[in-house]
Parts: sequence; structure tokens; C-alpha cells
Amino acid sequence: MRNFDGFIFDIDGTLTSTNDLIFATFNHVADKYLNRTFTNQEIIAMFGPTEDGILTEIMGKDYGAARKDYFKFYTAQHNEMADIYEGIKEVLEIIKSAGLPLSIYTGKGRDSSLITLEMIGVLDYFDMVVTGDDVKVHKPSPEGIDVFIEKFNLQRDRVLMVGDAPADIKAARNAGIKNAEVLWDDYAKQRTHDLQSDFVFHTVDEFKKFVKSNI
Repeated sequence: MRNFDGFIFDIDGTLTSTNDLIFATFNHVADKYLNRTFTNQEIIAMFGPTEDGILTEIMGKDYGAARKDYFKFYTAQHNEMADIYEGIKEVLEIIKSAGLPLSIYTGKGRDSSLITLEMIGVLDYFDMVVTGDDVKVHKPSPEGIDVFIEKFNLQRDRVLMVGDAPADIKAARNAGIKNAEVLWDDYAKQRTHDLQSDFVFHTVDEFKKFVKSNI
């Protein structure tokens, strides 16, 4: 029996392992323009705004040059430092073959989102891509979920948000939809989870079986 008519995915830690790439990219420009580097936790603490928002805050007058260097490094190192999780593309193919709409809702900026989705080979699977540049209020605001539901005229109890971070789960809850917390990324596993998610998956294979039985 079909329980879901639409799916929304986060990117980082959900479709692909980009954390090390993000950390390296921020430190590449920080070392060049600020003569310092940040710990992983310091970079994570900056998350919320998009890359542009963070770079504007920390780079000041060097923002323009730092932005160009950021995306040049991010693109050049992508294939070496980030890849799609095994089995994810098959999950997306299962959903698309059922004729169901797929969306991205991420806090990343549009430029980095499109770079990543294209480089891991999944951009064409998504009917909508909502990034941090496309909303007035970032996750856990439900704004990026609401636009998907409205565009495809979906019932909220039949939409699933898939993500690895507390903001994903809270955004789904704020939108009144179901959420799936995925823990196949190392950084997700290191966090303490007590968010009362609707569904929790430790492997992509577990999630794939769930999708097959619910569409």
C-alpha cells in the first residue's frame, strides 16, 4: 500500500559524504585570507546561513575573492573528497519509477547544491531544488517543504522528509509531515539522537526496503 506520495531529501550527510570537503574548502580560504584555520566543530557552529552568508561574515572586504576561491576549490576537490552513498541512486530511481515527485531541501547555497548534485549524478532525479538561497528563513523553518507540497498539491501526511540533522527533523515536524532520520554518515552517528523521529535508518539498504514497501 502506498503511504507516501512525495519525498524531500537533504544533501550533506544524506545523499553524499561532503563534510570533509566542506571543512577543507572553508579552511582553504581561511588560511589564504585570514591566515588561520578552523576546527571542524568551529565550522559546524557557523552552519545555518549559506556559504555566502558565512563568507560575508568572516571575510569582510575579501568576500568577493574568497568566494571565487571557495567554489573553485570545492569543485576541483569534489570527486576526490566526496561521493554519493552506495545505494542512494537506486533509491531515487525506485521513487522516480513510481512517478512520485522528489525535492531537495538544504541549507546549502544554490551554487554548491547544484555542483554537488550534478557531480554525484543525481540532479536530474529532482523535480525541485530548494536551497538556503531560496528561502526567507533557513531550516528548521518549514518554508522549503511548504513550497514543494503546494506545487505538487500533496497531502502533508503523505510526504516524507529524509535527512541526517536535527534541523531536518524539526523542519518536517514544523511542516506537519513525517520525517526519516538517517544515520549512515559518520558525523550523524557521532551525535546524540533523542528527537523522536518518525523513522530511523542506519543503512541505505534499510531505507531502500522501507521505500519499496511504502510506495
